[in-house]
Amino acid sequence: MFNKIMAPVDLAHKDRLEKALKCTGDLAKYYNAEVVYVGVTTTTPSSTAHTPEEYGKKLDAFAKEQGEAYGISASGDSLVSHDPSSDVDDILLKAVSDTGSDLVIMASHLPNVMDYVWPSNGGKIAEHAKCSVMVVRT
Repeated sequence: MFNKIMAPVDLAHKDRLEKALKCTGDLAKYYNAEVVYVGVTTTTPSSTAHTPEEYGKKLDAFAKEQGEAYGISASGDSLVSHDPSSDVDDILLKAVSDTGSDLVIMASHLPNVMDYVWPSNGGKIAEHAKCSVMVVRT
């Protein structure tokens, strides 16, 4: 049913992604699907990595760890943005197409009043992606 699953991850908050990561690993194993963990970083140093190259290495290591934990084929895809807070949705939507994913599994917070002003990342991806999207509440 699914061949390639895209799982957007924020390495700075990977402790909050447990449910979505488990769902991703379990479904990938069930469908024998490949998983690509997509992360968006900046060119400026952050608490996660000092450079985009360092971020890419950390994301690759994370993907390898997930692959071993769930017995799945997994890779990382590090994408660079000058302002992730404003364009992360567009970058992730492009990544869906670029990776050839037929399912996106991503974590999302519980809705709150601000979601009426600014929609959640998961909501925007679900609304605009040309594939199935599973939003997992954290």
